[in-house]
Amino acid sequence: MSNIQEKIDQERDQARAVCSTEGATSSECAVAWDAVEELQAEAAHQREEKPKSSLEKYCDDNPDAVECRIYDD
Repeated sequence: MSNIQEKIDQERDQARAVCSTEGATSSECAVAWDAVEELQAEAAHQREEKPKSSLEKYCDDNPDAVECRIYDD
C-alpha cells in the first residue's frame, strides 16, 4: 500500500508543478490532477477489499478438503 501512496505523492507534486507553469485553468493541469484522483480511487479500492471468510481461509489451508472442491461443468 505504501507503494501506491508514494506514487500518489509523486503525481501530486507533478500536478502542482504543471499547474504552476501551465496555469491552474489549463487542460494539462486538469489532466495531472485527474491522474492523482485515479490513484487515490485505486488506493481506496484496495483498502475496501473484504477479508477472507473462515471457509476461504480453511480452503487455503486445506485445498483437498471435501468442502473446498470446485467442480467444472
